[in-house]
Parts: sequence; C-alpha cells; structure tokens
Amino acid sequence: MTTNGDSDDVQLSVVSIVGRRVASVTRTYFPPERLESIVRESEAACERRPEAPDYMPLLDGTSEPPHWNDPPADADIRVFDPLVPQLAELYANARRTNIATFGYAESQTATTLLALSTGLRRRHTERIGKVEITAKTPDFARSSWVGQATSNFLDINLRPMFETLQQRLTWSARRIDMPAGSYEVLLEPSCAADLAISSYSFMMRRDADEGRSPYSRPGGGTRAGERLFGDVTIYSDPLEPGIESTPFCYGVDSGGASSVFDNGLAQARTDWVRDGVLQHLITPRYWAERVGEKLAVPYVNNLVISGNGASMADMIAETKRALLVTCLWYMRTVDPQTALLTGLTRDGVFLVEGGEVKGAVNNFRWNMSPIAALAQTTEIGSSGMALPREHDEFLRSKAPALRIDRFNMSSVSEAS
Repeated sequence: MTTNGDSDDVQLSVVSIVGRRVASVTRTYFPPERLESIVRESEAACERRPEAPDYMPLLDGTSEPPHWNDPPADADIRVFDPLVPQLAELYANARRTNIATFGYAESQTATTLLALSTGLRRRHTERIGKVEITAKTPDFARSSWVGQATSNFLDINLRPMFETLQQRLTWSARRIDMPAGSYEVLLEPSCAADLAISSYSFMMRRDADEGRSPYSRPGGGTRAGERLFGDVTIYSDPLEPGIESTPFCYGVDSGGASSVFDNGLAQARTDWVRDGVLQHLITPRYWAERVGEKLAVPYVNNLVISGNGASMADMIAETKRALLVTCLWYMRTVDPQTALLTGLTRDGVFLVEGGEVKGAVNNFRWNMSPIAALAQTTEIGSSGMALPREHDEFLRSKAPALRIDRFNMSSVSEAS
C-alpha cells in the first residue's frame, strides 16, 4: 500500500425565491450564528436575477422522514475489510507471475437533507464504491485494466479480476496490426455502460422538442415511440439493488434535466428504452406543463441495460471474426444534434477469430453515435455491476457484454 486518505466534506445550499426570481448561495462553513446571514445573502442575490423561465409552485409536504435529526452517515474504513485479505493473495500472484499491478479502491457515503419552506422534508444516504486494477508486463509494453463498482465491497472478488488481467496480458503477447474500418465488436460491460450513459446524457425532453437533440423528430416533437436502440432495454430505478440512488430531486440550479422548483419530487423506475423503443425523456415539471404532459419525468442517478444472456467467454466461442474491446477512453461530443462522439480504445483490443482470441490489436480512435452503436446490438449478455471507464463519475450502472454488428474504428491510434 502506497497511499490512503479520508476526506469529509459538508456544505449548505440555500435557494431563495423572491417573486419569480431564484438564486442560491452555497457555503462549507455555516455555524448556527451565520445561518440567517446566509439566507439573507441568498435573498439579496435574487434582485440581480431575471425571472426564472421554469418557475413552478414548490411541492408541499408536512411530515419529517425517519432519522431526520440524526447526524449524517459517516464513511467507515472497515468497509474495506473484505478486500484487504484478498490483496495479499493478489500481490503474491502478481509477484509469482512477474506482473506489475496498480490499483485503487474508493468508498463514498453521502447524506442529503432537503427542506422546503412549504414543510416538505426529504433525507437519504447513498453508498457507492469502486475497485480498479491495471496490470502491466515488466517492460510496461503491455497493459490491461479491470474495474468494478460496489455498494459494500462484499461482492468484490479480486481473484477472477486478476485472472482476467493475466489472461489479457497473455493474449497480448502476440501483436496484430489492423487498419481502421467498420468491425463487429464484442464490448465488455464497462464499454456498454459508457455508451448507455452517453445516450442518457442527451435525453432531455426540452432539447428534443426544440429540435436540438438526436431524439428530435424532423418537423417537430420527439422520437418517443420509435425503435432507435435495436432490441436494447435501458431503465433507471432509485431502488435498483446495488446501485440505489437518492429517490428524490434536489439541486441548486436549473438546467435541461432538472429544475430547482422540482426539489423534493419523488423518483421511481423509469423505462427510457424498452425493447429498443424510446419510451421517455427527462422532463421537469415546468416543461411537462408547457407541452401538455400530465406527469414530469425526473432524472434518476443510475442506469441499467437489461440482459440475461451469455457470458463473454461463450460469446467469444461463438464468434467468427470480431474485435474484443475491453474499455473506452477520452470520449468527447462531436455533434450534439446527432449524438456523434469520438473516443479511443485503451488497455486491450483483441482479435477474435474462429471462437478464439488470436492476439492484441493496435488501439483505435472511433467515431460513432452511442445510439447508433446500441441500435446495431445483435447479442446481449448477462447484466451486472459495471464500472464505466470514461464516465467514472457515474458509478451507479449495470450492463451486460454486447455484440455490435458494425462499429466505426475511424483511425489507428498510438495510444497505449
């Protein structure tokens, strides 16, 4: 072990509404004697703001949730207890096989308390963590990465993670140079999660209604009801086991996916895509009223791609010729109108032929819409906890391995 740390952060945000003007002040130091001055500062800031276009009456409520007055939940270093004995075995195996390993484990605990002047009270504690391991050959010429998200570290098993790294480094002993082009690909769950999260990031109803989105219908309206994702199902649920998220809206700013006037709005399972058909887009209350919808559709801070199919090993065994991609990296938006992204592969791309991995392939830059990629899914594996490599700020995701018919590797990359 070379480093460790423990960080505690606390902040208070006061959102004030004067007429139809809204402003907020956030402070990290707020002893009781300063609370009133922070409120007055927030109220005064409203005078410099225009009227809020998303103005709505605040939600009502009267009862306090259980444990409202309890201290916030604290992170406990003992959450790593299941992991520590496994590290000794991992280090021993790494030394025995002459593999250099680098890793990081993190656990986060966050308690959110929300209080509205109408009397509404909400409280929730989130817990999430992750483990990432990179393995390299002694000359650092070959590398591989694995990662897993977790809520309590009880489901982390480092032995198969290390065995996966070892297998990939063995595969990469043979180098195969391949040109840019359109390839069938097998995507590890990490890659599938990155594509789904990218697709989710464009799902704002207002953008679609105003013609600024890949979900906009030519001539006006949205593409809800259209088959855009092949046979894929994507949903969010704040009660999803292992990736539970805060089940109500909270925030200090309004945007395409949220409104401060929706603070306290309850969240529930939402099917964004069912069997490839777009079902819903993120719709704050003000925009739902604007377009004549009865119910708002709030953003939920987790995402699941459904799947109960084959394992990656079985998918490889049934493959005639494809590229196995283990993680995506440096994804950036090229055209938000079409959701065109660019990105890189990293830490392991392999050629699969005749049901076997033949060797490591050079890395690629790719250019593709995640929506178009998911639409070309021809096989869906078994969904489980997935750690997106690019969207590592979005830890609450589940995804399966995917087989995609055509994936555009636009150029060869020198990235390692």
